[in-house]
Amino acid sequence: MTSRERVLTAIRHEQPDRVPIDLGATPSSGISAIAYSNLIKHIGKEHLPVQIYDVVQQLAQPDDSVLNQFGVDVIDIGRAFNTSPADWKPTTLANGDQALYPSWFSPIARDDHSYVTFDDDGTTQLAYMPKGATFFDQTYFPYEAGYPDNYDTLDAEMGRILWARYAHSPWDHATDDDFWQQLRAKALHLRATTDKALMIVCGCNLFEWGTFLRRIDNFLMDLMMDPVNVEKLLDELLKRHLATLEKVCKAVGDVVDIIRFGDDLGMTQGPFMDPEVYRQLFKPRHKILCDYVKANSKMHTFIHSCGSISLLMPDLIDAGIEIFNPVQTNAVNMEPEFLKKEFGDACTFWGGGVETVGTLNNGSTQQVREQVLERLEIMSKGGGFVFNTVHNILPDVPPENIVAMFDAVNEFNNK
Repeated sequence: MTSRERVLTAIRHEQPDRVPIDLGATPSSGISAIAYSNLIKHIGKEHLPVQIYDVVQQLAQPDDSVLNQFGVDVIDIGRAFNTSPADWKPTTLANGDQALYPSWFSPIARDDHSYVTFDDDGTTQLAYMPKGATFFDQTYFPYEAGYPDNYDTLDAEMGRILWARYAHSPWDHATDDDFWQQLRAKALHLRATTDKALMIVCGCNLFEWGTFLRRIDNFLMDLMMDPVNVEKLLDELLKRHLATLEKVCKAVGDVVDIIRFGDDLGMTQGPFMDPEVYRQLFKPRHKILCDYVKANSKMHTFIHSCGSISLLMPDLIDAGIEIFNPVQTNAVNMEPEFLKKEFGDACTFWGGGVETVGTLNNGSTQQVREQVLERLEIMSKGGGFVFNTVHNILPDVPPENIVAMFDAVNEFNNK
């Protein structure tokens, strides 16, 4: 099988020739720049650049040679952008290693070695990274004090939120006059030059945008105390998401295999909301998004949602979600055996292959191997599984454990 065939076979709940693998096809299935820098030194590829394509989370874009070495089967079409040396400029990671930022990103270094970014007015702080930290925090919440009377300025306010303002590729080029033509041309080029499955990360967040605009504590209370205003905001977001999906489907819907949505709906102990609240406020709108994709493209629907979401999964599946990531198996009611038994015939699990916090960062190489083999035995039967860690590989993960992880997948695939 080609890599693409392998991924699509798994999504169809058929057994592929081997378990497909992801590393870096989404900003929730990737690797921190520090961990990547350590990894390429460990495997003798220190000549490769450390390109921080997601500046908010400080994630590296793995080089093609690294992906091929570890048998990765899927890539983000955003990697077809920013391919010139002029698209990058030097920076220094928190551990002192050298890396590259996109040329458009210019955080301001403070005397205390923290970093901040500002709006165009130079006075509104948008994001902050403390000294020694490894990602930026949001500091501007436009609706923190309350909902506006109208949404005439919503687009501008969304553009001040760090996740949108400092978007990773390809969306850092979204204002280019020929962006949609570029997107199609580059996606077609990738389809012609690689056998890997293609992913496009498209956001379409609903709950999360509420937290970005109102701040999470306010928005969680709003779900119960002010559902009228919540629904008004969600409908405004939905209009914008559908307008984007229309363009995405037209540009690459016949080329790309998977479209990734995002909405962190869970905490470690359970969902952020009662299932009934999800059904009332979010499920109908998630269904509209999924229905649009299915009616206007060949892409499979993928959602990134952290935490314990098993109580919501039946409704998410019913709304049209086919693939779940990161599969946070250390959360309540998210054990691999339970998930595979309850939902394995109805969806694909993209992640959960090893605990990023615990085993991968603090375990021995043998403990990593054992957990990977155990998870593969549980999750891969009958397809419906793409191997990935539980969320991104963090800065403190030893490179030898990353190698041990991929070696274990290879061992399982070749037994």
